[in-house]
Amino acid sequence: MAGILAKTLGTSVLNGLHSRAVIGQASQGFRALLSSVSAADQSPSTPRMPDFAHTPAPYDGPSAEEVLAMRKQHLSPSLFLHFKKPVMIVEGKMQYLYDERGRRYLDAFAGIVTVSVGHCHPEVVEAINHQNQLLQHTTTIYLNNQVAEYAKELADRMPGNLKVVYFVNSGSEANDLAIMLARLHTRNWDIICLRNAYHGMSLGTMGTCGQHTWKQPMPQGFGYHHALNPDPYRGAFGDDGRRYAADVADLIGAATPGRVAGFIAESIQGVGGTVPLASGYLPEVYKLIRQAGGLCIADEVQTGFGRTGRHYWGFQRQGVLPDIVTMAKGIGNGLPLAAVVTTPEIAAAMSGRLHFNTYGGNPVCSAGGRAVLRVVDSAGLQAHCGRVGARLLGRLRGLAEKHDVIGDVRGEGLMLGVELVRDRRTKEPAPSETAAVMESMKDLGVLMGKGGLAGNVFRIKPPMCFTEGDADFLAEVMDEALSRL
Repeated sequence: MAGILAKTLGTSVLNGLHSRAVIGQASQGFRALLSSVSAADQSPSTPRMPDFAHTPAPYDGPSAEEVLAMRKQHLSPSLFLHFKKPVMIVEGKMQYLYDERGRRYLDAFAGIVTVSVGHCHPEVVEAINHQNQLLQHTTTIYLNNQVAEYAKELADRMPGNLKVVYFVNSGSEANDLAIMLARLHTRNWDIICLRNAYHGMSLGTMGTCGQHTWKQPMPQGFGYHHALNPDPYRGAFGDDGRRYAADVADLIGAATPGRVAGFIAESIQGVGGTVPLASGYLPEVYKLIRQAGGLCIADEVQTGFGRTGRHYWGFQRQGVLPDIVTMAKGIGNGLPLAAVVTTPEIAAAMSGRLHFNTYGGNPVCSAGGRAVLRVVDSAGLQAHCGRVGARLLGRLRGLAEKHDVIGDVRGEGLMLGVELVRDRRTKEPAPSETAAVMESMKDLGVLMGKGGLAGNVFRIKPPMCFTEGDADFLAEVMDEALSRL
């Protein structure tokens, strides 16, 4: 890339492109080059990506091939990559990503549902940079305004008496801590979770996962019991939440001493393939769990902060009030930040011993997290997710009428899923077709995720600044890609 730019602009000009301000004054040749790269895979007949007023900085680092070689040699062999030829991302701005050639992609996966308000959102970046110049780290052995104010601002957004906040670094840590709180408070041990669930990759949370793909061949903790998944599309009882809840009652009676520590679930399963829990399920299960002495844990790692549109928190979709709420991913727009929120009574169970997290509530992360809350509110992103999500959901359901390979379209707000099957009657998963469509969509400029046990569900969970124009473009690209099967 550097060589191409040098030929286009001249070496001396290329070497001077060190800031956004200078880039803004770059020659028409540079801009023309970026435009040609971005449009490389778009013919007049293919969908056109919405215009976006941003020029990426020139990239002068190692090639994608060199980065891949370093990754293979020095990073975990358990990591995976999407696409036959991996995409190398070097810059992001709001709902768009850029590769090393300057090509723009519409990001419909948000760093695995993590970039909530947009890549490098200016208000979040400003808050991080400002705090970074004042104080990077102290830990909670000292007072710090950012940490305390952030805890209050989070608590103010919680219903009921959920007012005590623990800051940690990841969703796995948050769910680990929530389970520990439930066990300490109730003095019970057993945890009820769901098949098809995902709650983290730590030694403790691995036991809660209901998919073999996320389980290492080793003991994964004790006391975890998996209930039938209340999946309206693939489940045995369709959308009848009460019948699935009856399985939880049976599980408590057969697999536990009759007393449990708690129940953990997402309101819409994320990694499991964007599966909304069957209607009426959570109220029934919460009642059963509390009758058995347990606490109810809502995993809001992916569904929180207005992403589902109608509600700020996913659990509100079914009208329940959990005892403990966990959150991560979108809470920090990409910062290593997570939290657990519970009641003062439950938090008191840990007061007899010290509990400490070195980086939990780091001032820089807290400043970024506070900025995320402000942007969600000031930009009206919850309502925006509802409007744009409804438009996209309608477009995707229209595609299901045209393409038989689509078995189900589901979700809410900007947390949507499209499941591909080889036969609508048998619902045989179509993982190879899913991968092929993802490849075509990447070539056309759209990056999505996939999930579900068979890897046959498109996970469409973009940054919450995603527009109606972006929604239309994604639907048009998916239509084109499905037509190529």
